[in-house]
Amino acid sequence: MKTLVLVEHEGGQIKDATLSTVTAASKLGEVHLLVVGSNVAPVADAAAKIAGVGKVHVADDAAHEHGLAENVAPLAAKLMEHHDALLAPATTTGKNIAPRVAALLDVMQVSDILSVEDDSTFTRPIYAGNAIATVRSSDAKKVITVRTTAFEKASREGGSGIVEQVAAPGDSGLSSFVGMDAAHSDRPELTSANIIVSGGRAFGSSEQFHSLLDPLADKLGAAVGASRAAVDAGYAPNDYQVGQTGKIVAPGVYIAIGISGAIQHLAGMKDSKTIVAINKDEEAPIFQVADIGLVGDLFKIVPELTEKL
Repeated sequence: MKTLVLVEHEGGQIKDATLSTVTAASKLGEVHLLVVGSNVAPVADAAAKIAGVGKVHVADDAAHEHGLAENVAPLAAKLMEHHDALLAPATTTGKNIAPRVAALLDVMQVSDILSVEDDSTFTRPIYAGNAIATVRSSDAKKVITVRTTAFEKASREGGSGIVEQVAAPGDSGLSSFVGMDAAHSDRPELTSANIIVSGGRAFGSSEQFHSLLDPLADKLGAAVGASRAAVDAGYAPNDYQVGQTGKIVAPGVYIAIGISGAIQHLAGMKDSKTIVAINKDEEAPIFQVADIGLVGDLFKIVPELTEKL
């Protein structure tokens, strides 16, 4: 079985989400990668070195500079003539491209898989992760998105894949890149950080959210996250959101401060190795999943914790 993995990259670097997707693909069979972009030769070379990769298909074209889904999907669908499955990380990019490929191939997408049982059978979370469904696809061509926190990252070294140029179909004319307003931070990326400090609505304001959480995160070398309630209240930007409608994370340590533990938030972080909860409500649902719980006023505990680190 030949699999095609969509490579996510930024600034010439392959994202960790791709490495986890490669591991998932390796459980299905031979792994090929698809690198799409403009001037992406360094990315292709790095992709060829990933352990377990057999071939790297490269579509290097100005029309793909910004990776617009409307341009990438037809290319991926065309390559599926010679592959049995397309796998993409269940990230914003993957969720944007994979459904379009599935529609072009007229197949049902299998979303957010947690494991590969055999060539056609997978497990995936339902009901905000409170139940795990085993699903079987009867489609000849599979289109799959992968929950990257469920799979180990493939090694960036040790592979000897063959780089092969493919003809890019060019600009579909269906969409155009207007601009990007991206947040820049010296902290680790939320989805790949080993330590995450997250805050909830209990902080009361954006000023208190950042004045208390940022120093703690800096001391720990951690990424900063937020609950949906905190994001909706304007305390933190959208890219901080952890949860079913935000980012799915599984760091070594997840510190939830002033977060009650709504189901949709737990769905995004309950696979963390160690969960620490700080909340003044001892009945808060977050304590049901926490390994370490501290009941108290965050406005006293967080500054003291930061000072002692």
